[in-house]
Amino acid sequence: MKRILLVCFLACAFIFQSYAQERTVTGTVLSNEDNSGLPAVNIIVQGTTTGTTTDLDGNYKVSVPSGEVTLVYSSIGFMNQEILVGNQSVINLTLRADVTQLGEVVVTALGISREKAGLGYAVQEVDGDQVNIVKDGNFINSLSGKVAGVQIKQTNNFGGSTNVIIRGNSSITGSNQALFVIDGVPVNNRTGNEANYQRDGRYGFDYGNAASDINPEDVESISVLKGAAASALYGSRAANGVILITTKKGKARKGIGVSFTTGYTAGKIDKDTFVKYQDQFGAGYGKYYGSTGDFEDIDVNGDGNLDFVVPTTEDASYGGRFDPNLLVYTYESFEPESPNYLQPSPWVAAKNTPVDFFETANTFNNSLSLSGGNETTTFRLSYTNFNQTGVMPNSKIERHNFGFNGASQLTDKLNVSLGINFNANNTLGRNSTGYGGNMMGMFRQWWQTNIDVKTQRDLYFNTMRNVTWNPIGPPDELQPIYWDNLYWTRYENYQNDERKRIIGNVMLSYDINDWLKVQGRASLDSYHETREERVAVGSVAAEFGNIRPKQDETSGYQRQDIFLYERNYDLMLTANKDLTPDLSLYALLGFNLRQESFESVQGATAGGLAVPGLYKLSNSFGSPPLAIEKDTEKEVYGYYTSVNLGYRNRLYIDGTFRYDISSALPVSDNAYPYYSASLAYVF
Repeated sequence: MKRILLVCFLACAFIFQSYAQERTVTGTVLSNEDNSGLPAVNIIVQGTTTGTTTDLDGNYKVSVPSGEVTLVYSSIGFMNQEILVGNQSVINLTLRADVTQLGEVVVTALGISREKAGLGYAVQEVDGDQVNIVKDGNFINSLSGKVAGVQIKQTNNFGGSTNVIIRGNSSITGSNQALFVIDGVPVNNRTGNEANYQRDGRYGFDYGNAASDINPEDVESISVLKGAAASALYGSRAANGVILITTKKGKARKGIGVSFTTGYTAGKIDKDTFVKYQDQFGAGYGKYYGSTGDFEDIDVNGDGNLDFVVPTTEDASYGGRFDPNLLVYTYESFEPESPNYLQPSPWVAAKNTPVDFFETANTFNNSLSLSGGNETTTFRLSYTNFNQTGVMPNSKIERHNFGFNGASQLTDKLNVSLGINFNANNTLGRNSTGYGGNMMGMFRQWWQTNIDVKTQRDLYFNTMRNVTWNPIGPPDELQPIYWDNLYWTRYENYQNDERKRIIGNVMLSYDINDWLKVQGRASLDSYHETREERVAVGSVAAEFGNIRPKQDETSGYQRQDIFLYERNYDLMLTANKDLTPDLSLYALLGFNLRQESFESVQGATAGGLAVPGLYKLSNSFGSPPLAIEKDTEKEVYGYYTSVNLGYRNRLYIDGTFRYDISSALPVSDNAYPYYSASLAYVF
């Protein structure tokens, strides 16, 4: 049937062409940027609706009437060009990029593109290439210094969280984080850190923020919405501003486009900012030990004479002055598998200090994308592998991102688009924060300058035991009093976490006429995250587990499972029309249904592990406490509208209004409005 209609159409066109004595003009349209053919260039006979578009290679063929005729060539991002046909039958030309035109359109709330001049609030765009130069475990860090009024507050924790604060803090105790939106999909950016314990300086891990799942290789541009007028359409969740991320899409082209990038980055700690250790005095807090005040008096070798033994229980370096001619017994002297077993050593500062504990951080990033399409359908498929090791031993992040974007013009008026991103994130060996188990705190405050970190490493890997530099009381009590062996901490008392996440959306758009459009969009953000923490048998006692307040445990296992999803359904009607030659109107009317669900189950052992090395909740020495469970659901109905009136492309009046009904509030008082107004004048 389609073929019959096409034949009829061509026959009618031929009859019409013959009757009007039309002629054919052919040619090629090129881009001045790379001299390649430009697809989808509009070519119109001036003063009519007759025209055509270029194909994938920039070629075209158009029928024009006899007489004086002018062809108008136009394409988004390029300057229009008019050509008088005359007697020409072949017209080749080059369009020049219009930088000012490209800068006039920005992405605003709800993913809608608007003319920047018509906005009465601040919107700043950042090109995706600017956040993709240096590969970072959290791409948000790459925004630092690129957007005025935006503070990027990052930690030095491996895989740690980053705060994005727009125009200062709005809350003293609550969150000041901006809302992240990807292709119209609001995405969760929670951390889930144990705020009370970490805020009080106790114990915990920085699990980062969920926005780090975003793949910078897929980012086309970032728009930052500042102020209430810019973000009112999102309601209360956008009180701290909005970060709008637009991902890369496919383009019409001939064949399949293939892009592959790879990168490697190496990093080391800045030794100039690390602790500078004095090399004059060793272990101790003063003249408190044995007959000399500097060392304990113990007969180590059984010859009946008292020997000098370093005060291993102390974690400070205000003790005896170093003297290479003085032989003393250290913690190594009491370890049978140490080469210095029952042997004294010269009393000197360590050759390998804590600065030598840190390793070279390596980051590998490989990205592959395929893209293509024709005048009606486009697609982009991508995969990125990110692999990073930290400066601390046994620390690693591995991330896999799969992305797909597709769009199709089903009819002259109906368009559909689909976007899906899957992320698998695995992290091993985050560093402990707060007071308990914090190795950085130990290095900076609780340390003996006579301890050689290389010796600690050799003793751990040779014995696979917790041979601590800080035993309670040699020669008999060799268990740790305050601090474990450095490498035991990193390889035995480690944590790990993994998160699998899907972010997706599908949208239908129908052009009712040339100025009125209706759009429907459904989106999803869903992930499952697992967090595991361990304290190996034989470790120093530390706060751990589910009992509140936390109890000191010498071993244990804790697991938390988090299930989160957010679904959004939007229906929008937009109008964009010139009411008069001087007065323009942009209007939006919409409805949003938001459904949120959060579930968390956290279990832990109690009283230690019954079987060493078996990390299961059932392997609890004592009766484990009840799991800490959270299960919340929320539904919000949102009605919103926005109106923008422009006068002579200079004066713009903009107003927005949103009305939310939330299931989280009492039924009798569960609705609340948001509104904003702005005025802009273009000088």
